[in-house]
Amino acid sequence: MLATPFTILGFALVSCNPQVMCSTDQPANTSVYQPGHLEPLDSASQLRVGDKAPDFILPSLSGSEVRLYDELAKHPVVITFVPAAWTPVCSEQWPGYNVAQPLFEELGVCLMGITTDNLPTLYAWTQEMGGVWFKVLSDFYPHGQVCSEFGILRSDGTSERALFVIDQEGVIRYIDIHNINERPPLEDLIEALKKL
Repeated sequence: MLATPFTILGFALVSCNPQVMCSTDQPANTSVYQPGHLEPLDSASQLRVGDKAPDFILPSLSGSEVRLYDELAKHPVVITFVPAAWTPVCSEQWPGYNVAQPLFEELGVCLMGITTDNLPTLYAWTQEMGGVWFKVLSDFYPHGQVCSEFGILRSDGTSERALFVIDQEGVIRYIDIHNINERPPLEDLIEALKKL
């Protein structure tokens, strides 16, 4: 695949592949931002399996606002919270859901991705990854309010890497607040969805 140059904040960057962003003066295997090893968990959610999920309304990349309980009226929902756009693990996790799209559709669930990034950042990031099929929502303002309600807002203003499966009654059926440095196993999520 040919590299595609583009500019962010005045820096010339090259897209080496859909999952890794590379500076023109760095080796091809480094991403735009390498946060290094982070504290695996930095918050303590009070939510538990069996609790009702907090309702929310957030803006989406499609330009509309998305309300959790409106989606739950149609189908169960999986929420994937990731810490930040343009970071290595997040840039691998969300495109991985593109590969699994047929599984989500077969199981009849709605997937929503949420970060504390603003919409222009999320637009640029998801376009660079080749797009994603699921709803992408911004918890930018009031900053991290939904992440905070789910108990996963980190002290640096990003979210934990977390998955919540919510049934059509609004009951949380699965929670994985994962080590921020690692991608959650898709197999575990699919097994949880099969139990709905």
